[in-house]
Amino acid sequence: MKVTVDFEECLKDSPRFRAALEEVEGDVTELELKLDKLVKLCIAMIDTGKAFCTANKQFMNGIRDLAQYSCKDALVETSLTKFSDTLQEMINYHNILFDQTQRSIKAQLQTFVKEDIRKFKDAKKQFEKVSEEKENALVKNAQVQRNKQHEVEEATNILTATRKCFRHIALDYVLQINVLQSKRRAEILKSMLSFMYAHLAFFHQGYDLFSELEPYMKDLGAQLDQLAVDAAKEKRDMEQKHSTIQQKDYSSDDTKLEYNVDAANGIVMEGYLFKRASNAFKTWNRRWFSIQNNQLVYQKKFKDNPTVVVEDLRLCTVKHCEDIERRFCFEVVSPTKSCMLQADSEKLRQAWIKAVQTSIATAYREKGDESEKQEKKSSPSTGSLESGSETKEKLLKGESALQRVQCIPGNAACCDCGLADPRWASINLGITLCIECSGIHRSLGVHFSKVRSLTLDSWEPELLKLMCELGNDVINRIYEAKLEKVGVKKPQPGSQRQEKEAYIRAKYVERKFVERQPVSVSLLESGTKVLPQSQEEKRHSGPEKSLLAGEQGAASLKAVAVSSDEARRESLFCPDELDSLFSYFDTSSKLRSIRSSDSGIQQSADDSREHLVSTISANSLYEPEGDRQESSVFCDSKQSSPGLQLYRAAFEKNLPDMAEALAHGAEVNWVNVEENKATPLIQAVRGGSLVTCEFLLQNGANVNIRDMKGRGPLHHATVLGHTGQVCLFLKRGANQHATDEDGKDPLSIAVEAANADIVTLLRLARMNEEMRESEGLYGQPGDEIYQDIFRDFSQMASNNPEKLNRFQQSDSQKS
Repeated sequence: MKVTVDFEECLKDSPRFRAALEEVEGDVTELELKLDKLVKLCIAMIDTGKAFCTANKQFMNGIRDLAQYSCKDALVETSLTKFSDTLQEMINYHNILFDQTQRSIKAQLQTFVKEDIRKFKDAKKQFEKVSEEKENALVKNAQVQRNKQHEVEEATNILTATRKCFRHIALDYVLQINVLQSKRRAEILKSMLSFMYAHLAFFHQGYDLFSELEPYMKDLGAQLDQLAVDAAKEKRDMEQKHSTIQQKDYSSDDTKLEYNVDAANGIVMEGYLFKRASNAFKTWNRRWFSIQNNQLVYQKKFKDNPTVVVEDLRLCTVKHCEDIERRFCFEVVSPTKSCMLQADSEKLRQAWIKAVQTSIATAYREKGDESEKQEKKSSPSTGSLESGSETKEKLLKGESALQRVQCIPGNAACCDCGLADPRWASINLGITLCIECSGIHRSLGVHFSKVRSLTLDSWEPELLKLMCELGNDVINRIYEAKLEKVGVKKPQPGSQRQEKEAYIRAKYVERKFVERQPVSVSLLESGTKVLPQSQEEKRHSGPEKSLLAGEQGAASLKAVAVSSDEARRESLFCPDELDSLFSYFDTSSKLRSIRSSDSGIQQSADDSREHLVSTISANSLYEPEGDRQESSVFCDSKQSSPGLQLYRAAFEKNLPDMAEALAHGAEVNWVNVEENKATPLIQAVRGGSLVTCEFLLQNGANVNIRDMKGRGPLHHATVLGHTGQVCLFLKRGANQHATDEDGKDPLSIAVEAANADIVTLLRLARMNEEMRESEGLYGQPGDEIYQDIFRDFSQMASNNPEKLNRFQQSDSQKS
């Protein structure tokens, strides 16, 4: 092993040792300057790159606008849309490259400078201080007179102690120097290697993207060659037609320029005429007249709605007008009014008069034929109601994260195409993806899939555990449950990108392959009784008035029945879930079959009351007896609404069931009005699982939604002493200033419970928040310490949760 500064020379404190120290210190100072410069250049490069991406995105939006403008030209619109989509994907790849550059160069090298070089500087200060003390001790020892025995002993003792301290600190300093010299090589090369791999991934993605587009570009190029030939031919034809028309003389045949007969389009005749106004001044205005659909109409501009002069030509006559000063006039007379018109020539006047007369005769024939057809089709038509259900939409690093995630069943191959050794993941779905499928997932938007690299990104421990709880096999059992039934073939690694993209959108956005939930009959089995109702009553009363019409079972189920429009408006169920609830009480064939025996229903109602009394909500475990509420009457979460299934599964720490509920359209912020308006995230807190909370947050759960008592997830985590969850919610922006109905915020609750860990976290978060608001100290050492502490708590909550559960254990012992 090569040693920069020799330990033996350190003990001697020889001139060679001092010279070596001076050389090393100068080298470290220069290294710090170089690294600082490199980090600044990296920041400038990233900022410039982001500005480039912004400009590129604006350019791409311009292409899309041009494509929309060219909607009438299918070739131009399709080509520009494909090109803009490709450019958008390249912009995404650029952003990924800049993010990974920031992590590999800026973050790693800054950490090396702020931690390792700072330790070196601290050691240097201690060494210089003790070195100076040693020199002073040597001088004092040399100056003491031999006849002063007391001073001699004192000076000797001081010198001995100082030399001992010097050797200890000098050895530590030399060790720090040698470690720094050894580590800097690895740190610099590690960051640069990560940077180069990011470029490799970027260019590989771009190459794959344009390789898929290349066949289309070649086809388009061939079409453009043919278009150029066709354009040249059309140009010659138009030039020839232009020359032919220019040679003709229209002076004696002006009628052909003024009107056109096109009965096939419903327009018998059209052209400009002067119309005399009906006002007192009798002004004349030039308007575009046409005879169409047995009416005489005119327009001032092409986009204006036509003004009807004569509604039915069968009721009018037309005649020449020679008794006025203007020439070429004729009059169209109807039973209610007359209209004076003027043509530009005698031939045009004769043509218009003849056209009106011909149209009058044609109108009589067409009206007669139309009457016959109406008589034949006089029977009323019957419509059919289509029934269907609407699909509801809505810090480990590198190889170690890759190895742990790929060990999960099914994760060794891409979840969507089966390509081996996937290096990307969707963190909210809990699946692994190949690079191509990850690009398609990224285009879906983060509300459907959040993509992260298994090798280039940092992984929080709770997020890594989330990935290990799910996996490709679990998710595919949910999202591909009906794949064989619908007859869709899953894409292979070699399939075209368009095929993969269509499949992924159908799978995750449209959820076409998810098995629909069966209609729940749990309420029927618990004694709900539906009264007979006529079709007329159902049509006027709606589903709300057909709820709960039993005899003795009605009183016990009244609390869960929605009986009016007002109750539905006040309910926090989503409309689709209310519709599914109302459907349980509808007079369908299934209900009519169950309603056949009154005695059986009465017995079921009695059983339902017993079950309702015995069922206690999960959230009453730590509430006073008076605050406890009865749980929902839904017994089986698999047969309940998706929101309730998510709610139940969150408490039971069952991530596969939660993923299934979300696939069935569960609202992640669903509110259970039967249990203090608690949300699935609050239930996850009560269940005590950090991973369950992380899963809900990754899927868009709101960390600040509070229950009926004004308590949000942070309140509940504090009450229960779940330190890891408190840490997670604070990192995700939970409002720790919110107070419950008793006026208590999380900090006051933690202080009363004497939970030192949670008090520390809340006070640190509050102090950090105040510093940011008052002084804007972003990126300062205080902010780093705050992040370090929270990182330590996150690691402990995920890897050693028993260390944070001492308050819960002590509470259980007391109870």
